[in-house]
Amino acid sequence: MSTTTEKLFNNVVKTIHARGVSYGHPITNHKRIAELWSAYLGYPIQPNEVAICMALVKISRQAEDPTILDNYEDCLAYISIAKTITDAMSDDRYEWKD
Repeated sequence: MSTTTEKLFNNVVKTIHARGVSYGHPITNHKRIAELWSAYLGYPIQPNEVAICMALVKISRQAEDPTILDNYEDCLAYISIAKTITDAMSDDRYEWKD
C-alpha cells in the first residue's frame, strides 16, 4: 500500500509526463514565459526562475487553504521542472539560447 507521500509524488510524475507529451520539453514554454515577463518587468528572467516563481504562487495559495491537494502537486511539479530546466540550460548539447 502506498503512503500519502508516495501517492502525491506518483501523481506529480504522471502529470509531468502527460504535460511533456502534450507540450514537449518544459524549457520551451518557460523560455517563452521568461521572455514575456522580462519584457514586462524590464529586467531579465531566466526560464528556471519562471518555474520557481510558479511554485511560489502555489505556496502562497496554500496560505488560503492548506487542504487543497492541487497546490501541493503543482508546487512539487514546478520545483521538479525548475531542476529539469536548470539542467537543460547547462547542457551544451541543448540549444536553448538565442
